[in-house]
Parts: sequence; C-alpha cells; structure tokens
Amino acid sequence: MAIGELCTRTVVFVARDESCLVAARLMREHHVGSLVVVERSHAEGPRVPAGVVTDRDLVVGVMALGLDPARTPVEAAMRPEVVVARETDGVGRAIALMRAHGVRRLPVVDDSGALVGVLAADDLIELLGEELAGLAAMLGRAQRRERAERRAAL
Repeated sequence: MAIGELCTRTVVFVARDESCLVAARLMREHHVGSLVVVERSHAEGPRVPAGVVTDRDLVVGVMALGLDPARTPVEAAMRPEVVVARETDGVGRAIALMRAHGVRRLPVVDDSGALVGVLAADDLIELLGEELAGLAAMLGRAQRRERAERRAAL
C-alpha cells in the first residue's frame, strides 16, 4: 500500500519564520501535538516541508530555556533536518525512514516536493494491528478447519 492512501491529507502547518507562540496556538486550536513547518505559508505556490515541530520541542526547547515564545521563531525550536516520504512510497519504506531517523511523523510530499499529507506512527500501528488481527483470525480458522477434517476422517 502506498502511504499516499494512508496518510492524513489535512495537515496543520506553520511557516518557519512564525513565532513559537503562533505554533502553540495552532496546536491548541487544531488539537494536534505537532505541526509541519513549511518554507512559506502566505505566498503562492506549493508548501515545501522544512521540518516538524512538536509540543515537546516548544516546551523543552523554548519555554524551559526561558525564551519568549512570542519572539522565538519556530525554526529555532524545530528539528534541524526534515525527513519526508513520497506519497508513492510503501509502508515498509515509511517504517524504515521513521526507524532510521527516530521520528514518529513524516511529512508526505508529491513528486514535486510539495506537502500533501502527514503520516504518523499511530497510522501505521493501526494498519498493522488490523493486518495482524486478520492473520490471527486466519490461523484460528485454519486450525478449526484442520480439527474438523481430522474428526471427519475418523
């Protein structure tokens, strides 16, 4: 399955030069714990991911240091490297990226590099949980069928 089919297409984002206060307010307003940071938010054209900022980044990297969130730009709190996945990438590739980079959220981009969604580890856990439950059900049915066939053969 391509992650473009699995990712959340409604993405809450913030420009890298916006303040951490704006980011925190967006998180509160949209009930999310992270935002995709983009190169630009008000200009025309595609939104290109520059990073991800989490509520933890704001607390540990800004507030705990006594910085003024109204004067501190998001880019000062966000993680320095952006890890993205293409919407055509498979689930295995997304998991490998998350594991290799120690991230729980991946901005998802199209072929031009424009932001089209976000994939969270929770999305993958839900999908894999459903798949594992299906496999477990199949095993149970196979065992019951085998027992029934053995009894019938006696």
